[in-house]
Amino acid sequence: MLKSVTTVGGCTLLSRVLGLARDVLMAGFFGTSGAMSSFVLAFTLPNLFRRLFGEGALSSSFIPVFTHDLEHTGRDAAWIFARKVFSLAALVLLALTAGVVLSAHGLLSLAAVPDRLQPVLDLTRIMFPYMLFICLAALFRAALNACGHYAVPAAAPCLLNLVWIAAVVLICPQVGGGPAGQIRVVAWAVVLAGILQWLVQVPSAIERGFRPGFDPDTRDPRVRRVIQLMGPAALGMAVTQFNVVIDRLLAYAVGPQAPAALFFSERLIYFPLGIFATALGSVLLPVFSGHAARADHSRIASETGDGLRRMFYLMLPAAAGLGVLAVPVVRMLFEWRIFDGQSTQLTAIALRCYAPGLLVFSAAKVLIPAFYARQDTRTPVRVGAAAMVLNLVLSVTLILALPRPYKHGGIALATVLAEAAHAAALMRILQRETAPLNWKVLRFSALRAAAGTAALVPAALLLHRVLRGMGGALPVKAAQIGAVLGAVAGGAVIYFALTAALGSPEPREFRRALGGGKSKR
Repeated sequence: MLKSVTTVGGCTLLSRVLGLARDVLMAGFFGTSGAMSSFVLAFTLPNLFRRLFGEGALSSSFIPVFTHDLEHTGRDAAWIFARKVFSLAALVLLALTAGVVLSAHGLLSLAAVPDRLQPVLDLTRIMFPYMLFICLAALFRAALNACGHYAVPAAAPCLLNLVWIAAVVLICPQVGGGPAGQIRVVAWAVVLAGILQWLVQVPSAIERGFRPGFDPDTRDPRVRRVIQLMGPAALGMAVTQFNVVIDRLLAYAVGPQAPAALFFSERLIYFPLGIFATALGSVLLPVFSGHAARADHSRIASETGDGLRRMFYLMLPAAAGLGVLAVPVVRMLFEWRIFDGQSTQLTAIALRCYAPGLLVFSAAKVLIPAFYARQDTRTPVRVGAAAMVLNLVLSVTLILALPRPYKHGGIALATVLAEAAHAAALMRILQRETAPLNWKVLRFSALRAAAGTAALVPAALLLHRVLRGMGGALPVKAAQIGAVLGAVAGGAVIYFALTAALGSPEPREFRRALGGGKSKR
């Protein structure tokens, strides 16, 4: 499993590096301007449906049934079933896309629409078709992962970043109208990237038995089973994604810069989250589905515990590092051109509030697949609905209680607290329905990680201060990069060395997964 995770994680790392380069360019060209905030809000809607139908409910409902077919009826029957699901999904998503695009177009023609919302609607009608293609890409990714193929699906998201970067660097400077005109170029690039992410996976699917065609057969009992599972799963995913929408809308109400500041801070959180947590989640669902098909619930509980242990080991130092070096990291990456000092401070506030969320966001990546693999899509709905209400209450409370420069930080903190309650409830229910986790192992692993993090934080701060003082003769940006990367590298060496000396098994496990060592057992 860890070898598959490293394959996905390596591709995801490349995608995240490209995504980071993309965000640096977006910061320089658009900063925390109104155009950037409009783009963030407009991109939220297709992303909502992408996570809801593509990577969320549809994939989570499809993989267990598809895996069961692979186990019990063979590859050919499984791919015939997959073609029926793909066809039906394409038909429904096409209708949804047409409805949203036409609605946005109609609203723009109304004189009553506020000027502030017009660019949001304009960008929505351009970008929403991205949802159709990226959902199809996610379905192909789910099927290929269930067949044990991870490389091409994991590398496909790199295309989004490459096309996006090319649009910003090559086309935006040639377009007039300032940020408002240039941001439309980025919107069209997003749609093109969605098409490419879908098409690049088709040859791999054909190689493994997929035969193209259009067959939206709703009479197939397997298709009906996916639809039955998808209803509760969609509600469960909708709860999480509606939290994102609520956060963006509340941020838009707080101030014109708040959505953009939250966006850039989220990008920094998603960087470490995507390298391992997203990769592990992609691997765990088909792995758990195989255990569930064999009714081996003890293996689900065992590998859930291992996933949480490894996740905590990596995410605790990442959260601490981003928290204490928030301003230097944001300044190093984003502060250039129109992304000024005020933008840095606003983004750093949100980043400090989001940083502890690395622990709970990554825990959800482990826990939720354990429910979906057992074809239990109702439990995440009930727990997620309560978390959504809690998030809304906490967000409004913190917005009202905090002073203006920190209100958007309150939105981020509310999300973290609500997600922590969500993960704790899921963990408790999972133990009751499968088997207890090995808390003794988890506790000792957490203590060793905490000891390593306690040494990492002062070391990183000291290294940054020393390196920043030594870089006085260098150009400003070079000095910033040297000080931050030196502090991160030094802190990481201290963390891994200390935890290995304390007996943490995780360094050995990762080294073996990467091919750098052999187990004697």
